[in-house]
Amino acid sequence: MARNDLLPRLIGGLFAGCALLAAGSASAADKVAYQLDWLPGGDKAPIYVCVDKGFCADAGLDVSIVPGRGSSEAITKIATGASDIGSADIGALMAARVNESVPVIAVMSIFNKGPHAFYTLEGSGVETITDVKGKTVATSPFTSSNVFLPLVLKDVGLTEDDITLTKADPGALGPMLMTGASDVIIAWMTDVSRYTGQAKNAGKTIKVFPWSAAGLELYSASLIANEGFLKDRPDVARRFIAAFRKSVEFCIANPQEAAESVSHIVPELTAENVLGSLKDTLVLVDNDVTEKDGLGVFEPKRLAATWERVSAAQQLDKDVLDPETVVDRAFVPGATQ
Repeated sequence: MARNDLLPRLIGGLFAGCALLAAGSASAADKVAYQLDWLPGGDKAPIYVCVDKGFCADAGLDVSIVPGRGSSEAITKIATGASDIGSADIGALMAARVNESVPVIAVMSIFNKGPHAFYTLEGSGVETITDVKGKTVATSPFTSSNVFLPLVLKDVGLTEDDITLTKADPGALGPMLMTGASDVIIAWMTDVSRYTGQAKNAGKTIKVFPWSAAGLELYSASLIANEGFLKDRPDVARRFIAAFRKSVEFCIANPQEAAESVSHIVPELTAENVLGSLKDTLVLVDNDVTEKDGLGVFEPKRLAATWERVSAAQQLDKDVLDPETVVDRAFVPGATQ
């Protein structure tokens, strides 16, 4: 073969080799399966920001988002390795560690305040949480708020016998409140905008009573991970958690753009609706606790208080679990020991 014939082939081979290397680099991103504990929405914005804004890609990660139907399901999927990391209520994780010894651990706080609240209307006669005495109260059958209801009532000197409690489909709670079918409903602080809008359409005004204001101070939604994932792929875990934390900071600083990121990935959700839910959610993420302890941190005393509340609510022996064994602070900068 003539040298003149060989040169183009060598050059062609070189370019082909470079193309294969480039393709290999492009496909070298580490895959991570992120497990939601519920459906997409404003309260789940950080993971959508992480993907849409490229924070995950910049960290060399190819992240898939898996929908969920509650903390228990999320914990199970992460425990079995079906997903690597995700969000769930740390109280549910504590109970699962006691009852099932699941290989799942919390690595970052997302909500450092509980989301539980009473909603009522102006003119209902409810001016403080104590005023729910003698009222009809509606709740969803499956909300984790029901677990803590006896505790928050006890904190204000009441029992469940002091209210008339009914359970209804979550979608029916708002209409029940607006039509007077129930004096009070139990819902999360992440839904303030939604219920405020429903009340406005009905010519009424919402009043919200967070249970945290009555003394129910605890951690709630948290970033949790499979222990095998943390042990076998610590660098991947560290990069993901750093990118997720950056995404939380982005949500705090740029809620409108964060809402648009959710809408980009989940077009069934409008940015306007996502924004309202996200703003409601951020009060549980960025607040006086965050200012004192830092973003994403599990402060030991608050963590212990969380387990004390969870064990009491679920009638578990407080001494069977050291809450410190439920968290790994190694992945969040500035975490308190």
